[in-house]
Amino acid sequence: MLPQIFWDIDYNILLALQAVRTPFLDAVLSFVTSLGDKGFIWILLSVLLLYRKDTRRAGILCLLALLGSLIINNMILKNLVGRMRPYDRYEDLVPLIMRPVDFSFPSGHTGSSFSAAGVMYAKLPRRYGVLAIVFAALIAFSRLYVGVHYPSDVLAGMATGLVIAVLVCAVEQKYIVNGAHYLC
Repeated sequence: MLPQIFWDIDYNILLALQAVRTPFLDAVLSFVTSLGDKGFIWILLSVLLLYRKDTRRAGILCLLALLGSLIINNMILKNLVGRMRPYDRYEDLVPLIMRPVDFSFPSGHTGSSFSAAGVMYAKLPRRYGVLAIVFAALIAFSRLYVGVHYPSDVLAGMATGLVIAVLVCAVEQKYIVNGAHYLC
């Protein structure tokens, strides 16, 4: 169980974000968060990368990273930790979107976003990689703004997503670039 100070910090950040909501930001960030539903935008971008020979490997690696994020974050960690959503713990925190039914920790949207964006950053030209990281950060922030995750959920999702991206790229470097070509 987390010490009370962590709960207080998480809660106060969410309360502050809720206090500065505007109809415009509500609409924009609700839309942004929906792009991350089931990894949709990242799967779409990964599949688009498959169509060009020079980006095909990056597309395959992104899909593998997304699969890793699904397994690690959504299937293992969420169920192992079993953290309640913020709106279930605090009545004064009101989500802007439909209430997710799974556990809160870590943020699956953030994990998938940073796993795919991390691979894109490593394997695509810098301008595309930086855009992917910025978009992943926007999706991560949207999860806080719409009130469905604690900041620590999002930080954990970022960390696991980036670790998964690094691992996928390291395995590719070891077994694909320096060895036999099993994937591409």
